[in-house]
Amino acid sequence: MSRNGPLAIAFHSCIVAFMLAPIVVVCLVAFTPEGYLSLPLHEFSLRWFRAIARYPEFVSAFWTSLWLGAFSSALALLVAVPAALALARYRFRGRDLLAGLFLSPLMIPHVVLGVAFLRFFTQIGLGGRFAGLILAHLVIVCPFALRLTLASATGMDRAIEQAAISLGASDWAVFRRVTLPLIAPGMVSGWALAFIQSFDEVTMTVFVAAPGTETLPVRMFLYIQDNIDPLVTSVSACVIAVTVVALICLDRLYGLDRLLVGQGHGDS
Repeated sequence: MSRNGPLAIAFHSCIVAFMLAPIVVVCLVAFTPEGYLSLPLHEFSLRWFRAIARYPEFVSAFWTSLWLGAFSSALALLVAVPAALALARYRFRGRDLLAGLFLSPLMIPHVVLGVAFLRFFTQIGLGGRFAGLILAHLVIVCPFALRLTLASATGMDRAIEQAAISLGASDWAVFRRVTLPLIAPGMVSGWALAFIQSFDEVTMTVFVAAPGTETLPVRMFLYIQDNIDPLVTSVSACVIAVTVVALICLDRLYGLDRLLVGQGHGDS
């Protein structure tokens, strides 16, 4: 910032303000005392935060989204780690085809995926079940976990593994004590990004979710179809607060700068 001129700083500030403006407006509207969407110009109220307690569907949907994101992201890592190591270390026939297959969900509209999953899960008996939701979210979040894990695996120094092998370490010991710590930044950032994508997914989930397995974005989408009040903004403000707290805890425990620096080395 010290090398940027006043115009560059003003430009960057405008970009940041433009990106944060929707979040700030949503959080402000959540504190309105009125029964309609409006900014609290005269006073702030917790009326709509207390109203969340009268709708336990939102709380239940939040926990569904939380567990769904955690499970699907963890499963995505189980697929992404061996796939990333294979793609980063070996050159074999069909390598590019395999990489394209793993990343293909990024190119398919989620509406198409939703219709396809609805048809498929209905035929195999997983329609409206939580296991079906996990499998569907696994497909759409796996590319994000793979891409970041692959970046860390590509930038990993193989000489460290070879040194451990020369000292008598077994393959499992090398993988557990050398390889995993080296690609940990990509794994953690990949899991976090996959979790965010799963938690925020609504287009595909609308087709797959049932009344007993509604996620929070789906519940909010269904609510605003019939109601126009600030309740959804208060729910959104709570989610934003939980996200900020989670990022602070992650920064304290692991360090977001380590994730960014490790990811930057992997991309280079």
